[in-house]
Amino acid sequence: MNPHNPQQDLETGNIVNVDWEIRWQVYYRLRDLGISCCCLPNQPLRVWINSATEAVQLESVVRQMTTPRPSLAQWLERCWSTDA
Repeated sequence: MNPHNPQQDLETGNIVNVDWEIRWQVYYRLRDLGISCCCLPNQPLRVWINSATEAVQLESVVRQMTTPRPSLAQWLERCWSTDA
């Protein structure tokens, strides 16, 4: 993987609209997953998505951070009860 260097062009990348209280949590989790992102003080979170897998991971991270825990538990229960 060729990681993007966010410092080179801060005006590019997709801005991820999350509450300011959780943007650093989202940033650190995306970095753990190897997704290129940048989060500077008083600036929005910017993410560079290079594949469908990264897009799904971004959506999952944001959902985990923004959805109430009971709703996540219900979703997981529905997944387990689905006949495959």
